[in-house]
Amino acid sequence: MLLQALLFIILLVGIDQGTKFWALHSLRSLDTIPLLSGIFHFTFVENRGAAFGILKNQTLFFIIITLCILGGIAYYYIKFPKEQPYPLVRFSLLLISAGAIGNLIDRIRQSYVIDFFDFRLINFPVFNMADIYVVIGTILLSYILIFIIKEPTEKGNA
Repeated sequence: MLLQALLFIILLVGIDQGTKFWALHSLRSLDTIPLLSGIFHFTFVENRGAAFGILKNQTLFFIIITLCILGGIAYYYIKFPKEQPYPLVRFSLLLISAGAIGNLIDRIRQSYVIDFFDFRLINFPVFNMADIYVVIGTILLSYILIFIIKEPTEKGNA
């Protein structure tokens, strides 16, 4: 099971890094490529901060925080029981991990994260595949923790 998890993360990180490689070599010299003009574009951005550009140029801070988060995720991934609904928790943790690793690779290699999905309809920040993994994993994990996993009730209290 652990080998499958690692292979899944490697696959997702590979997709993330492959799309960023494409963006770096195909979009960097262009302003933008509109797929649906004014709605969705491919636009190369060097993101030196976090979401919405906060904490700009704090690369070492992001690397340390990411490594701590990945350590926590690894610990909980191993500790969670294998019964339902925990496989969904594990899946969400794998998504978050793959996204964190994808952006960590960028930060270590070039001190910025490559973003290129530019959803302009609602003036949303430019993002990448790793960001998608983190957001989907976080939403899934939140849903599971709020609506699926129930705390055991004390005997007689129902």
